[in-house]
Amino acid sequence: MSKRKQHAPEFKAKVALEALKGAQTVAELASRFGVHPTMSHSWKKAPEIDEEQVKELHAQIGELAVANDFLARKLKPWGVT
Repeated sequence: MSKRKQHAPEFKAKVALEALKGAQTVAELASRFGVHPTMSHSWKKAPEIDEEQVKELHAQIGELAVANDFLARKLKPWGVT
């Protein structure tokens, strides 16, 4: 019984990009890269974006930007940049 083949993330990305381009069928890509067609399907699926988390991160970025501007203004008289 053989072990499963481990593919590098760079290889997976290359196969996924080729699949997304659509220039070749999944079967052709599988043959070309030596992988099962199901693998290229799973690699090209993008992770779903959690909108709530994105909103929280944007809010945090805004808070940090305000704090950064505030500190930059307060440190300016001392010549610190």
